[in-house]
Amino acid sequence: MNYRLYKPEDFEAVYGIEEVCFQPPLTFGRRYMRWLVQAQNAATWVAEDNGSLTGFAIIEWTQAISEITAYIQTIEVLPDFHRRGAGRELLRHMEGSAHDVGASSIWLHVDVENAAAIRLYETHAFVRSGSEENYYAPGRGAHLYRKPLLNSTSG
Repeated sequence: MNYRLYKPEDFEAVYGIEEVCFQPPLTFGRRYMRWLVQAQNAATWVAEDNGSLTGFAIIEWTQAISEITAYIQTIEVLPDFHRRGAGRELLRHMEGSAHDVGASSIWLHVDVENAAAIRLYETHAFVRSGSEENYYAPGRGAHLYRKPLLNSTSG
């Protein structure tokens, strides 16, 4: 498996993975997805196997007055590639991108019913910091997870 940053020619394959991994109303719209992958304050990592994309992840960051925080928009891996370490590697690359821009923490929403994703985040030192009812859709809540990052710029 190879991991690299997104290139514009990856868009159709990335969006195809989105359509496999999520069903409406949980899918990102094409326009929003294109905006996310092109944003200057974001990084999109892709996983590929023998030249075909098998997963991707998007992280974006925001600058507040005193700090930068990073938000994991999504981690998606095709079902045939689950439990092979792609999600873990994509998460590691996103944490690296957050560290590179000087983020002090990284946070995310995760579906309360997505036990595999919750396990992934908890295994990587993310701590549950709250919940939001009906985040994904009526009756589909989310847990919020956060992880502080150690940055070379923080002394």
